[in-house]
Amino acid sequence: MDHGGLAHVLTACGRDGFTGELRLPGSPGGTFHLRGGLVVAAESPGAPGAEALLLRSERIDGEQWAELVRASGQRWPVAGLIAHGYAGAAQLRVVCLLALQDAAFAVVAGRVDAFERVTGTEPYAPVAAGERPARLIEDAVRKVAAVDALPHPVRPDRERPLPAASPERARTPLQRELLAHADGRRTARDLAFRTGRGVYTVTVEVARMLSEGLLECAGPLAPAPLLVAPEAPVARHREQCPPVPQQPASAELPRRAPGASGITEVLVPPTSGTGWRGFFRMRHGTAE
Repeated sequence: MDHGGLAHVLTACGRDGFTGELRLPGSPGGTFHLRGGLVVAAESPGAPGAEALLLRSERIDGEQWAELVRASGQRWPVAGLIAHGYAGAAQLRVVCLLALQDAAFAVVAGRVDAFERVTGTEPYAPVAAGERPARLIEDAVRKVAAVDALPHPVRPDRERPLPAASPERARTPLQRELLAHADGRRTARDLAFRTGRGVYTVTVEVARMLSEGLLECAGPLAPAPLLVAPEAPVARHREQCPPVPQQPASAELPRRAPGASGITEVLVPPTSGTGWRGFFRMRHGTAE
């Protein structure tokens, strides 16, 4: 299923006022949770979830998190996080929104084989005000196009970079982290989970570091694959989306200078001195 097909499926859910899960098996695939036709949460094996992003901030450790989940009986213990001072309500809303958008990027950057609507489920880490399906997909497609426009475009699950220079050349904490974990076996997706950062943020930074000579790949970079409808039959009890004509992405995307991605999906640990304020800082590139 291509971008147009995925947009068609989600738009239909919005038009129908659907409440439930839209399951999208694929590579990596994912699940969109809708309420009244609006997307309130999304998760994908290709992107770290809200829990990983929150733990990355070091406002709460793994043991404290496990205790809150056990005591509350909830997968996303909002009340406990606020009551114990681990995070504020506004900060948690930002975490949930970042996780939703990052999961959408992971789904669009990969391959979707089919779709299935499932009702009677509760979303994990939902946002209070849902996202319009069309807007969410447009944003994800724009991010994929921005990555593809870089001098060394990569995909989250494709290239497996390794260090090509000494760590002293790294300019930012994120670059130093990626150099420490890149070993020629891990993809950008793997590095995102390893560092607890958004997969879009890491994918863009890997592309930049390839351009700057900080990372290299063992072989030549393969061209970015197009998302096309699968040739194999769709699994039983799943619906296949009809093909939908789409305009070239470049016709609707703003022109970007190489590296100008406007990334804000980085949680800054308190040890950096910026704390949660870095959460809301709109900057080009990665947070310092």
